[in-house]
Amino acid sequence: MPHNMQLNPLLDHFGIVVGALSGVLAARGRRLDLFGVLVLALVTALGGGSLRDVIAGDTPVSWLRSPAYLYTGSITAISAFFVCRTWEPPANLLQIADAFSLAFFTIAGTQKGLALGFAIVPAITLGVITGVAGGIIRDVLTSRVPMVFQPEIYLYATAAFVGALGYCLLLPVVGNPIVMWLGVALTLLLRLSAIKFRLALPVFPPHER
Repeated sequence: MPHNMQLNPLLDHFGIVVGALSGVLAARGRRLDLFGVLVLALVTALGGGSLRDVIAGDTPVSWLRSPAYLYTGSITAISAFFVCRTWEPPANLLQIADAFSLAFFTIAGTQKGLALGFAIVPAITLGVITGVAGGIIRDVLTSRVPMVFQPEIYLYATAAFVGALGYCLLLPVVGNPIVMWLGVALTLLLRLSAIKFRLALPVFPPHER
């Protein structure tokens, strides 16, 4: 994969929008003021990409080099804060927003890993990290068990892995940007289907006393 492979910033911007939205939704009922909600939303929206960049040695992290990412997250968070103060969102909206965030960030992270010259497996790993890290930070800060670690997770990191793998395998055949959106769709479809039909990987049975 060439190092000069062109990255599509739309993936990051879309991921930041839904990531910030999920941060605002997670803050509901926590009695946070506007500043607290803004911080939580930005950590959620930018955390995965920041960790990816640090691990990959691509520093300063992307939102420091391109402030537009910060502006996108801030505008989304502030707008969602005021909307959600007067509107009761559906109970499953957090999971849906998180699924979109997972899909966009997973493919964005995988794409960047390939562009930096990493092999397929490290690039996929970077994609999965990008997809799940922001949600982990959000859930820890709001005193929740992170979704990726919940017993009935319904193919969370697995959906990210399959989507990233599909993207890498189809890239030489289909090429960007079509394969980019196919990877997003595959990740999102698998995650939402797993939520709807309660699909999960096998787990260790509890110890019998």
